[in-house]
Amino acid sequence: MNAHSERFFGDLKSECFNRLIFFGERSLRNAVRIYLDHGHCERRHQGLDNKLILPMKHPPDTAKEIISDEKLGGLLRSYRRAA
Repeated sequence: MNAHSERFFGDLKSECFNRLIFFGERSLRNAVRIYLDHGHCERRHQGLDNKLILPMKHPPDTAKEIISDEKLGGLLRSYRRAA
């Protein structure tokens, strides 16, 4: 478990903390919450055969256009089909 936690905190530090300036504990907590939401709901994981941790409720409609969502000022990006 130590290797998993080291990997997580290393990713959090390199992808988030090293690129943002925080003004207090509230902004730090907000950034960590957004990073965790992104990691659990929108990011695919190699250890799960490139599947999402929380699967989608409905399969996407492949005929719709692709939309890009940005979080934390563009540091975290995800792509989805339009509703």
